[in-house]
Amino acid sequence: MRKMSSAPRPILNIVAALMALAPVAMFSLAQAAECPRKDALGTSRVLEVDPATYPRVGLKSFPQTLPLRDGEVVLTFDDGPTPGVTDKVLSALATECVQATFFMVGRNAADHPDMVRKIARLGHSIGYHSWDHPHLNKMPTDQAEANINRGIEAVQIALRGTASTVPSTPFFRFPYFESTPALLERLEKRRIAVFGADFWASDWNKMTPEEELKLLTGRLEGHRKGIILLHDPQMRTAEMLPAFLRYLQEHNYRVVHIVPAAMKTVSDRTR
Repeated sequence: MRKMSSAPRPILNIVAALMALAPVAMFSLAQAAECPRKDALGTSRVLEVDPATYPRVGLKSFPQTLPLRDGEVVLTFDDGPTPGVTDKVLSALATECVQATFFMVGRNAADHPDMVRKIARLGHSIGYHSWDHPHLNKMPTDQAEANINRGIEAVQIALRGTASTVPSTPFFRFPYFESTPALLERLEKRRIAVFGADFWASDWNKMTPEEELKLLTGRLEGHRKGIILLHDPQMRTAEMLPAFLRYLQEHNYRVVHIVPAAMKTVSDRTR
């Protein structure tokens, strides 16, 4: 049995989070600044998201969203990782030097830990999407939170080799966007930001990559900015993505990469 430190657990959790966050944020900044292709779309800027300021974002579910400028989009992918399909998504993003956020299902992370580490290694942000994608709003609150925690632990094991319910990146998205007031309150108390979306590609519906591109670009032109929801296990999305990234560049849209705010804000909140 490992001997436990005598330091208070909250301090240990904060230190662990700091150590986990720093390399990802630094790598993301480097990736945004250093792109081997001068004609690539690239990542225009890195936006730090503080759960204390933005506890819930995404206009499809909440009254508030991220402070994006006209023409700025945040790319988010749900439900992976899925080898083969997620690899195609990562390849498309790498070709254009673009960073995204992947909200992972814990069971998939447990099955494919190498994919979790690959996504992190490429500089993308990793969020959490429950253990097995259930309807959390139909479960008792304690059971639903346990499912959320199991998902966090699975991703943390894949990333760090140790189980923890303290996420390296405090970003969570409810499956089907089905939250409850009680669960939202619990996650806010844990300083975990809940992500909805501003619009999506509806890529869970059967369509061709060309039809998805037309649908998504039409919605983009209507909104002009926002958090976009896609699904990396969907082959139609993987096949559509290169054309969508070209569309963004050709129409002067800019990609924003979201990362956690500096952990120094934790002490500021306690004053």
